[in-house]
Amino acid sequence: MRRLRVYSWFRLVYAGVVFVANLIPFIALARHANAIPRLPDSASPSMAPDWPRLSIIVPARNEEQGVRAAMESLLRQDYPALELIAVNDRSTDRTGAILAALAAEHPGRLRVLTVADLPAGWLGKNHALWLGARHSTGAWLLFTDADVVFDPTCLRRAVAYAEAQRLDHLTMSPWLLAHGYWLNAFINFFLYAFTVFIRPDLANDPKSRAGIGVGAFNLIRRSAYERIGTHQAISLRPDDDIKLGQRVKLSGLSQRVLNGSDVLSVRWYATLGEAIRGLEKNSFAGVEYRVSGVLVAVAVLAGALAAPWALVWMARGWTRRLLAATVAVQALTYIGANWLNRRPVLRYLPTFPFTALLSCYTALRSTWLTLRQGGIRWRDTLYPLAELRAQTGLEGLSGVAHESKRGERHRRGGECQRSRGC
Repeated sequence: MRRLRVYSWFRLVYAGVVFVANLIPFIALARHANAIPRLPDSASPSMAPDWPRLSIIVPARNEEQGVRAAMESLLRQDYPALELIAVNDRSTDRTGAILAALAAEHPGRLRVLTVADLPAGWLGKNHALWLGARHSTGAWLLFTDADVVFDPTCLRRAVAYAEAQRLDHLTMSPWLLAHGYWLNAFINFFLYAFTVFIRPDLANDPKSRAGIGVGAFNLIRRSAYERIGTHQAISLRPDDDIKLGQRVKLSGLSQRVLNGSDVLSVRWYATLGEAIRGLEKNSFAGVEYRVSGVLVAVAVLAGALAAPWALVWMARGWTRRLLAATVAVQALTYIGANWLNRRPVLRYLPTFPFTALLSCYTALRSTWLTLRQGGIRWRDTLYPLAELRAQTGLEGLSGVAHESKRGERHRRGGECQRSRGC
Protein backbone atom coordinates (compact mmCIF):
# COMPACT_ATOMS: atom_id res chain seq x y z
CA MET A 1 0.00 0.00 0.00
CA ARG A 2 2.80 2.44 0.93
CA ARG A 3 4.60 1.71 -2.33
CA LEU A 4 1.38 2.43 -4.23
CA ARG A 5 1.02 5.79 -2.45
CA VAL A 6 4.59 6.73 -3.29
CA TYR A 7 3.97 5.83 -6.92
CA SER A 8 0.78 7.91 -6.95
CA TRP A 9 2.62 10.91 -5.48
CA PHE A 10 5.39 10.47 -8.01
CA ARG A 11 2.86 10.55 -10.89
CA LEU A 12 1.22 13.64 -9.44
CA VAL A 13 4.55 15.46 -9.05
CA TYR A 14 5.54 14.48 -12.59
CA ALA A 15 2.23 15.79 -13.95
CA GLY A 16 2.70 19.05 -12.03
CA VAL A 17 6.26 19.53 -13.25
CA VAL A 18 5.46 18.93 -16.93
CA PHE A 19 2.44 21.22 -16.69
CA VAL A 20 4.54 24.09 -15.35
CA ALA A 21 7.30 23.34 -17.87
CA ASN A 22 4.80 23.66 -20.72
CA LEU A 23 2.93 26.60 -19.23
CA ILE A 24 6.03 28.82 -19.13
CA PRO A 25 6.64 28.85 -22.93
CA PHE A 26 2.92 29.34 -23.54
CA ILE A 27 2.93 32.45 -21.35
CA ALA A 28 6.10 33.70 -23.04
CA LEU A 29 4.54 33.20 -26.48
CA ALA A 30 1.34 34.98 -25.43
CA ARG A 31 3.27 37.92 -23.95
CA HIS A 32 5.61 38.31 -26.91
CA ALA A 33 3.32 37.33 -29.79
CA ASN A 34 4.13 40.58 -31.61
CA ALA A 35 7.83 40.60 -30.78
CA ILE A 36 8.79 39.43 -34.30
CA PRO A 37 7.08 41.76 -36.79
CA ARG A 38 6.96 41.48 -40.53
CA LEU A 39 9.11 43.51 -42.90
CA PRO A 40 7.40 46.91 -43.38
CA ASP A 41 6.29 47.81 -46.87
CA SER A 42 7.07 51.48 -46.48
CA ALA A 43 10.25 52.00 -48.47
CA SER A 44 10.26 53.37 -52.01
CA PRO A 45 13.21 54.12 -54.31
CA SER A 46 12.67 57.84 -53.78
CA MET A 47 13.18 57.52 -50.02
CA ALA A 48 16.94 57.18 -50.29
CA PRO A 49 18.78 58.92 -53.15
CA ASP A 50 22.10 57.41 -52.05
CA TRP A 51 21.49 53.75 -51.45
CA PRO A 52 24.43 51.92 -49.83
CA ARG A 53 26.03 49.28 -51.99
CA LEU A 54 24.74 45.80 -51.13
CA SER A 55 26.74 42.64 -51.85
CA ILE A 56 24.84 39.35 -51.93
CA ILE A 57 26.88 36.21 -51.24
CA VAL A 58 25.33 32.92 -52.38
CA PRO A 59 27.24 29.66 -51.67
CA ALA A 60 26.19 26.76 -53.88
CA ARG A 61 27.24 23.13 -53.79
CA ASN A 62 25.22 20.66 -55.88
CA GLU A 63 22.18 22.95 -56.01
CA GLU A 64 21.10 22.34 -59.61
CA GLN A 65 17.45 21.87 -58.61
CA GLY A 66 16.86 25.33 -57.19
CA VAL A 67 19.81 27.58 -57.96
CA ARG A 68 18.42 29.09 -61.18
CA ALA A 69 15.13 30.18 -59.58
CA ALA A 70 16.98 31.58 -56.57
CA MET A 71 19.52 33.55 -58.63
CA GLU A 72 16.89 34.87 -61.04
CA SER A 73 14.85 36.16 -58.09
CA LEU A 74 17.94 38.07 -56.93
CA LEU A 75 18.60 39.41 -60.43
CA ARG A 76 15.01 40.74 -60.45
CA GLN A 77 15.49 42.82 -57.29
CA ASP A 78 14.58 46.49 -57.58
CA TYR A 79 17.48 47.53 -55.33
CA PRO A 80 19.54 50.15 -57.21
CA ALA A 81 23.05 49.40 -55.90
CA LEU A 82 23.48 45.66 -56.06
CA GLU A 83 26.45 43.31 -56.33
CA LEU A 84 25.68 39.60 -56.75
CA ILE A 85 28.38 36.98 -56.07
CA ALA A 86 27.76 33.24 -56.36
CA VAL A 87 30.37 30.81 -55.02
CA ASN A 88 30.38 27.41 -56.72
CA ASP A 89 31.78 25.24 -53.94
CA ARG A 90 33.19 22.07 -55.52
CA SER A 91 29.88 21.11 -57.16
CA THR A 92 29.74 17.79 -58.99
CA ASP A 93 26.37 18.35 -60.69
CA ARG A 94 25.21 21.06 -63.14
CA THR A 95 25.38 23.91 -60.58
CA GLY A 96 28.55 25.39 -62.11
CA ALA A 97 27.15 25.25 -65.64
CA ILE A 98 23.88 26.90 -64.55
CA LEU A 99 25.73 29.71 -62.78
CA ALA A 100 28.02 30.24 -65.77
CA ALA A 101 25.01 30.44 -68.09
CA LEU A 102 23.31 32.97 -65.83
CA ALA A 103 26.46 35.09 -65.69
CA ALA A 104 26.57 35.09 -69.50
CA GLU A 105 22.89 36.02 -69.69
CA HIS A 106 23.41 38.91 -67.26
CA PRO A 107 26.87 40.33 -68.01
CA GLY A 108 28.23 42.58 -65.31
CA ARG A 109 25.45 41.70 -62.86
CA LEU A 110 26.54 38.28 -61.61
CA ARG A 111 30.05 37.22 -60.67
CA VAL A 112 30.83 33.52 -60.13
CA LEU A 113 33.70 32.33 -57.95
CA THR A 114 34.78 28.70 -58.03
CA VAL A 115 36.26 26.69 -55.16
CA ALA A 116 38.27 23.70 -56.33
CA ASP A 117 39.71 22.59 -52.97
CA LEU A 118 38.56 23.19 -49.41
CA PRO A 119 41.30 24.62 -47.14
CA ALA A 120 41.95 22.95 -43.79
CA GLY A 121 40.02 24.29 -40.83
CA TRP A 122 36.87 25.17 -42.75
CA LEU A 123 33.40 23.81 -43.41
CA GLY A 124 32.58 24.18 -47.09
CA LYS A 125 29.67 26.60 -46.79
CA ASN A 126 31.43 28.80 -44.22
CA HIS A 127 34.49 29.06 -46.43
CA ALA A 128 32.36 29.93 -49.46
CA LEU A 129 30.59 32.71 -47.55
CA TRP A 130 33.91 34.10 -46.29
CA LEU A 131 35.45 33.92 -49.77
CA GLY A 132 32.50 35.71 -51.33
CA ALA A 133 32.66 38.43 -48.68
CA ARG A 134 36.39 38.90 -49.34
CA HIS A 135 35.70 39.55 -53.03
CA SER A 136 32.76 41.88 -52.39
CA THR A 137 32.70 45.68 -52.20
CA GLY A 138 29.38 46.49 -50.51
CA ALA A 139 28.87 48.44 -47.30
CA TRP A 140 26.18 45.85 -46.53
CA LEU A 141 26.54 42.08 -46.98
CA LEU A 142 23.69 39.61 -47.42
CA PHE A 143 24.45 35.94 -46.77
CA THR A 144 21.77 33.67 -48.17
CA ASP A 145 21.31 30.15 -49.57
CA ALA A 146 21.16 28.90 -53.14
CA ASP A 147 17.55 27.73 -52.88
CA VAL A 148 15.91 30.86 -51.43
CA VAL A 149 13.48 32.76 -53.67
CA PHE A 150 13.10 36.51 -53.00
CA ASP A 151 10.21 38.87 -53.65
CA PRO A 152 11.43 41.63 -56.03
CA THR A 153 11.01 44.31 -53.35
CA CYS A 154 12.66 42.39 -50.52
CA LEU A 155 16.15 43.87 -50.51
CA ARG A 156 15.08 47.48 -51.00
CA ARG A 157 12.65 47.21 -48.10
CA ALA A 158 15.15 45.34 -45.91
CA VAL A 159 18.01 47.80 -46.37
CA ALA A 160 15.67 50.77 -45.91
CA TYR A 161 14.40 49.23 -42.67
CA ALA A 162 17.92 48.41 -41.43
CA GLU A 163 19.15 51.92 -42.17
CA ALA A 164 16.11 53.56 -40.60
CA GLN A 165 16.49 51.46 -37.43
CA ARG A 166 20.29 51.91 -37.41
CA LEU A 167 20.82 48.18 -37.28
CA ASP A 168 24.06 46.29 -37.65
CA HIS A 169 22.37 42.98 -38.43
CA LEU A 170 18.95 42.06 -39.79
CA THR A 171 17.83 38.45 -40.14
CA MET A 172 14.53 37.07 -41.43
CA SER A 173 12.79 33.70 -41.39
CA PRO A 174 11.44 32.43 -44.75
CA TRP A 175 8.26 30.67 -45.75
CA LEU A 176 9.05 26.93 -45.74
CA LEU A 177 7.64 25.05 -48.74
CA ALA A 178 7.07 21.31 -48.47
CA HIS A 179 5.00 18.50 -49.95
CA GLY A 180 3.55 15.61 -48.01
CA TYR A 181 1.59 15.37 -44.78
CA TRP A 182 4.38 14.11 -42.51
CA LEU A 183 7.02 16.48 -43.83
CA ASN A 184 4.70 19.43 -43.16
CA ALA A 185 3.94 18.01 -39.70
CA PHE A 186 7.68 17.76 -38.99
CA ILE A 187 8.17 21.39 -40.14
CA ASN A 188 5.37 22.51 -37.82
CA PHE A 189 7.00 20.80 -34.85
CA PHE A 190 10.37 22.23 -35.84
CA LEU A 191 8.88 25.75 -35.79
CA TYR A 192 7.21 25.03 -32.45
CA ALA A 193 10.48 23.79 -30.94
CA PHE A 194 12.42 26.71 -32.43
CA THR A 195 9.96 29.17 -30.86
CA VAL A 196 9.93 27.43 -27.46
CA PHE A 197 13.58 26.47 -27.00
CA ILE A 198 15.52 29.01 -29.08
CA ARG A 199 13.29 32.00 -28.21
CA PRO A 200 14.12 34.11 -31.31
CA ASP A 201 11.98 36.94 -29.90
CA LEU A 202 14.71 37.65 -27.35
CA ALA A 203 17.00 38.80 -30.17
CA ASN A 204 14.76 41.87 -30.50
CA ASP A 205 15.20 42.75 -26.85
CA PRO A 206 18.21 45.07 -26.51
CA LYS A 207 18.54 44.07 -22.85
CA SER A 208 18.91 40.39 -23.74
CA ARG A 209 22.24 38.83 -24.73
CA ALA A 210 20.40 36.25 -26.87
CA GLY A 211 21.19 36.51 -30.57
CA ILE A 212 19.92 34.71 -33.64
CA GLY A 213 20.68 34.31 -37.31
CA VAL A 214 18.76 32.55 -40.10
CA GLY A 215 20.72 31.09 -42.99
CA ALA A 216 18.17 32.20 -45.58
CA PHE A 217 18.71 35.88 -44.77
CA ASN A 218 21.60 37.36 -42.79
CA LEU A 219 22.01 41.03 -43.68
CA ILE A 220 24.96 42.63 -41.90
CA ARG A 221 27.02 45.79 -42.19
CA ARG A 222 30.53 45.11 -43.41
CA SER A 223 31.95 46.98 -40.42
CA ALA A 224 29.96 44.73 -38.05
CA TYR A 225 30.97 41.62 -39.98
CA GLU A 226 34.63 42.48 -39.63
CA ARG A 227 34.16 43.42 -35.97
CA ILE A 228 32.77 39.97 -35.07
CA GLY A 229 35.69 38.25 -36.81
CA THR A 230 34.00 37.34 -40.13
CA HIS A 231 33.30 33.67 -40.87
CA GLN A 232 36.84 32.87 -39.79
CA ALA A 233 35.56 32.97 -36.18
CA ILE A 234 32.91 30.33 -37.00
CA SER A 235 34.81 28.44 -39.68
CA LEU A 236 33.96 25.00 -38.24
CA ARG A 237 30.41 25.64 -37.02
CA PRO A 238 27.61 23.75 -38.83
CA ASP A 239 25.22 26.24 -37.17
CA ASP A 240 27.09 29.16 -38.71
CA ASP A 241 23.95 31.27 -39.19
CA ILE A 242 22.96 31.12 -35.52
CA LYS A 243 26.54 31.68 -34.34
CA LEU A 244 26.88 34.71 -36.59
CA GLY A 245 23.80 36.22 -34.94
CA GLN A 246 25.05 35.35 -31.47
CA ARG A 247 28.40 36.99 -32.14
CA VAL A 248 26.64 40.15 -33.29
CA LYS A 249 24.53 40.40 -30.14
CA LEU A 250 27.32 39.44 -27.75
CA SER A 251 29.54 42.07 -29.37
CA GLY A 252 27.10 44.76 -28.29
CA LEU A 253 25.90 45.46 -31.85
CA SER A 254 22.27 46.12 -32.82
CA GLN A 255 20.22 43.25 -34.19
CA ARG A 256 16.67 42.63 -35.32
CA VAL A 257 14.83 39.48 -36.42
CA LEU A 258 11.74 39.75 -38.63
CA ASN A 259 9.21 37.33 -40.04
CA GLY A 260 10.02 37.28 -43.75
CA SER A 261 7.51 34.66 -44.87
CA ASP A 262 5.86 37.12 -47.27
CA VAL A 263 9.12 38.06 -49.05
CA LEU A 264 11.26 34.89 -48.77
CA SER A 265 10.50 31.27 -49.55
CA VAL A 266 12.57 28.11 -49.56
CA ARG A 267 11.81 24.48 -50.28
CA TRP A 268 13.08 23.04 -47.00
CA TYR A 269 13.54 19.40 -48.02
CA ALA A 270 11.94 17.19 -50.63
CA THR A 271 11.03 14.32 -48.27
CA LEU A 272 10.85 13.57 -44.56
CA GLY A 273 13.84 11.24 -44.84
CA GLU A 274 15.86 13.97 -46.51
CA ALA A 275 14.94 16.35 -43.68
CA ILE A 276 16.13 13.88 -41.04
CA ARG A 277 19.41 13.37 -42.91
CA GLY A 278 19.76 17.10 -43.42
CA LEU A 279 19.62 17.76 -39.68
CA GLU A 280 22.50 15.37 -39.01
CA LYS A 281 25.07 18.16 -39.16
CA ASN A 282 23.19 20.48 -36.79
CA SER A 283 21.57 18.36 -34.08
CA PHE A 284 24.73 17.31 -32.23
CA ALA A 285 26.40 20.68 -32.84
CA GLY A 286 23.43 22.41 -31.21
CA VAL A 287 24.42 20.96 -27.81
CA GLU A 288 28.15 21.57 -28.42
CA TYR A 289 28.75 17.88 -29.20
CA ARG A 290 27.92 16.82 -25.62
CA VAL A 291 26.24 13.43 -25.24
CA SER A 292 24.78 14.64 -21.94
CA GLY A 293 23.13 17.51 -23.79
CA VAL A 294 21.55 15.12 -26.28
CA LEU A 295 20.22 12.92 -23.47
CA VAL A 296 18.69 15.93 -21.72
CA ALA A 297 17.08 17.07 -24.96
CA VAL A 298 15.68 13.59 -25.62
CA ALA A 299 14.34 13.40 -22.05
CA VAL A 300 12.54 16.72 -22.51
CA LEU A 301 11.16 15.83 -25.93
CA ALA A 302 9.96 12.39 -24.85
CA GLY A 303 9.10 13.00 -21.21
CA ALA A 304 7.69 16.52 -21.21
CA LEU A 305 6.26 16.80 -24.72
CA ALA A 306 5.28 13.38 -26.07
CA ALA A 307 4.50 11.33 -22.94
CA PRO A 308 1.58 13.43 -21.57
CA TRP A 309 -0.46 12.66 -24.70
CA ALA A 310 -0.35 8.93 -23.87
CA LEU A 311 -0.34 9.07 -20.07
CA VAL A 312 -3.43 11.28 -19.87
CA TRP A 313 -5.55 8.28 -20.90
CA MET A 314 -4.14 6.07 -18.13
CA ALA A 315 -4.09 8.54 -15.23
CA ARG A 316 -6.82 9.32 -12.70
CA GLY A 317 -7.83 12.25 -10.50
CA TRP A 318 -5.61 15.29 -10.27
CA THR A 319 -2.85 13.59 -12.21
CA ARG A 320 -5.16 13.21 -15.17
CA ARG A 321 -6.39 16.80 -14.87
CA LEU A 322 -2.84 18.15 -14.85
CA LEU A 323 -1.84 16.02 -17.83
CA ALA A 324 -4.95 17.09 -19.73
CA ALA A 325 -4.09 20.71 -18.97
CA THR A 326 -0.54 20.05 -20.17
CA VAL A 327 -1.79 18.67 -23.50
CA ALA A 328 -4.12 21.66 -23.88
CA VAL A 329 -1.32 24.16 -23.19
CA GLN A 330 1.00 22.34 -25.61
CA ALA A 331 -1.69 22.44 -28.30
CA LEU A 332 -2.26 26.17 -27.82
CA THR A 333 1.47 26.88 -27.94
CA TYR A 334 1.84 24.71 -31.06
CA ILE A 335 -1.07 26.48 -32.75
CA GLY A 336 0.22 29.91 -31.77
CA ALA A 337 3.80 29.31 -32.92
CA ASN A 338 2.64 28.08 -36.32
CA TRP A 339 -0.11 30.66 -36.68
CA LEU A 340 2.51 33.39 -36.33
CA ASN A 341 4.33 31.77 -39.26
CA ARG A 342 1.09 31.42 -41.25
CA ARG A 343 1.38 27.67 -41.26
CA PRO A 344 -1.66 25.39 -41.62
CA VAL A 345 -1.84 23.79 -38.20
CA LEU A 346 -5.08 22.11 -37.06
CA ARG A 347 -4.81 19.12 -39.37
CA TYR A 348 -1.27 18.49 -38.11
CA LEU A 349 -1.99 18.92 -34.39
CA PRO A 350 -2.63 15.16 -33.78
CA THR A 351 0.93 14.46 -34.98
CA PHE A 352 2.49 16.50 -32.17
CA PRO A 353 3.63 13.59 -29.94
CA PHE A 354 4.85 11.57 -32.92
CA THR A 355 6.92 14.41 -34.37
CA ALA A 356 8.36 15.02 -30.89
CA LEU A 357 9.51 11.39 -30.82
CA LEU A 358 10.77 11.73 -34.40
CA SER A 359 12.90 14.66 -33.22
CA CYS A 360 14.30 12.39 -30.50
CA TYR A 361 15.22 9.86 -33.15
CA THR A 362 16.84 12.58 -35.28
CA ALA A 363 18.98 13.80 -32.37
CA LEU A 364 20.03 10.29 -31.33
CA ARG A 365 20.77 9.30 -34.93
CA SER A 366 22.88 12.42 -35.47
CA THR A 367 24.84 11.71 -32.28
CA TRP A 368 25.37 8.04 -33.04
CA LEU A 369 26.54 8.65 -36.62
CA THR A 370 28.87 11.44 -35.57
CA LEU A 371 30.47 9.33 -32.84
CA ARG A 372 30.69 6.21 -34.98
CA GLN A 373 32.40 7.88 -37.94
CA GLY A 374 34.44 10.27 -35.80
CA GLY A 375 32.94 13.43 -37.24
CA ILE A 376 30.21 14.95 -39.36
CA ARG A 377 29.91 13.83 -42.96
CA TRP A 378 28.27 16.56 -44.99
CA ARG A 379 28.14 16.89 -48.77
CA ASP A 380 30.73 14.12 -49.26
CA THR A 381 33.23 15.66 -46.82
CA LEU A 382 34.06 14.28 -43.36
CA TYR A 383 34.84 16.91 -40.74
CA PRO A 384 36.67 15.34 -37.72
CA LEU A 385 34.80 15.58 -34.41
CA ALA A 386 37.90 16.62 -32.44
CA GLU A 387 38.38 19.56 -34.77
CA LEU A 388 34.71 20.54 -34.58
CA ARG A 389 34.66 20.38 -30.78
CA ALA A 390 37.62 22.73 -30.57
CA GLN A 391 35.54 25.67 -31.77
CA THR A 392 32.44 27.01 -30.00
CA GLY A 393 32.04 29.93 -32.36
CA LEU A 394 31.93 32.35 -29.42
CA GLU A 395 35.64 32.66 -28.69
CA GLY A 396 37.06 36.08 -27.89
CA LEU A 397 33.76 37.90 -27.42
CA SER A 398 34.03 39.29 -23.87
CA GLY A 399 36.61 41.88 -24.82
CA VAL A 400 34.79 42.76 -28.03
CA ALA A 401 31.52 43.33 -26.17
CA HIS A 402 33.31 45.49 -23.58
CA GLU A 403 34.98 47.61 -26.23
CA SER A 404 31.72 47.95 -28.16
CA LYS A 405 29.81 49.20 -25.11
CA ARG A 406 32.63 51.59 -24.19
CA GLY A 407 32.68 52.92 -27.74
CA GLU A 408 28.91 53.36 -27.70
CA ARG A 409 29.11 55.34 -24.43
CA HIS A 410 31.88 57.48 -25.94
CA ARG A 411 29.85 58.13 -29.08
CA ARG A 412 26.74 59.07 -27.11
CA GLY A 413 28.80 61.32 -24.86
CA GLY A 414 30.19 63.14 -27.89
CA GLU A 415 26.72 63.60 -29.37
CA CYS A 416 25.51 64.83 -25.99
CA GLN A 417 28.26 67.47 -25.75
CA ARG A 418 27.72 68.67 -29.32
CA SER A 419 23.99 69.09 -28.76
CA ARG A 420 24.48 70.55 -25.22
CA GLY A 421 21.77 68.14 -24.12
CA CYS A 422 23.55 66.76 -21.03
